[in-house]
Amino acid sequence: MGLLDGRVAVVTGSGRGIGRDIALELARQGAKLVINDAGVDVDGRGGSEDPAAQVCKEIEQLGGDAVPNYGDVSKWAEAEGIVTTAVDSFGTIDILVNNAGILRDKSLVKMEEAEFDAVIAVHLKGTFNVTRHAAPIMKEKGYGRIVNITSSAGLRGNFGQTNYSAAKAGIAGMTLTWAIELAKYGVTVNAYAPSGVTRMTTGLLPGAENKIPPQMDPKHNGPMIAFLASEKAAHVNGQVLGRRGYTFTIFQQYGIKAGIFQPDGWTAEQIAANFDAVLGQHMTAPGMDIKLNKPGEKKG
Repeated sequence: MGLLDGRVAVVTGSGRGIGRDIALELARQGAKLVINDAGVDVDGRGGSEDPAAQVCKEIEQLGGDAVPNYGDVSKWAEAEGIVTTAVDSFGTIDILVNNAGILRDKSLVKMEEAEFDAVIAVHLKGTFNVTRHAAPIMKEKGYGRIVNITSSAGLRGNFGQTNYSAAKAGIAGMTLTWAIELAKYGVTVNAYAPSGVTRMTTGLLPGAENKIPPQMDPKHNGPMIAFLASEKAAHVNGQVLGRRGYTFTIFQQYGIKAGIFQPDGWTAEQIAANFDAVLGQHMTAPGMDIKLNKPGEKKG
């Protein structure tokens, strides 16, 4: 039995890199998947491969179920189609991981308007678009898990990434607002800042693709996402989490407050068993300076 048996998940931008590893982990935990990937290059242009179909094959080899979707998250109708694919294929949507993204890095004085707009459209508007179509279904059924992928670039800044940083900070802000709005319907909304060497980071770390340190393997992000997407994380809402090496951290007010470390990484089951002992003590309810109630506790 996996943490996500019987659940239906959509992971945008999951044909490669971190999104792919998130999707594979959700499948290992029993979820049925919609693998959304437009198959474009890192900058959002071109592309001739079919990574979405390839990941679906990998999931089928694991004994899971998955279907591809090629919609552009930045376009309203295509974002709706991503959610429709889940409903038509598997009957509903329980989990949404907003991971799709592109890069067009330039310093402020060199960045053109089109480069700013393109990144904002995919990351920020794309996260809004897909969530806007998924949330009513989750609200109606009284259950949902939304995980938005943010970045340390948005939480702390990074040279040459004005557009990306703005989008990722905006995603963190939307996360906090949606957590407040959807909590009473049984829908949790959290943000997660991953780490890992992928084709999107090799420009920042030249040569890294040829010698990936074990702790920078993108597969280590999947277990935390699987936990946040599970019933065991019903009390985790409006939180911004991240990963550094083999340590998962929690950000409150955009500063690291605590971390849980384990040599060689974590499984989703281990995170579920240890989360409250460390990270859970540092959670605050969205917009309020009070701790969230744990399962079984009475509301204060």
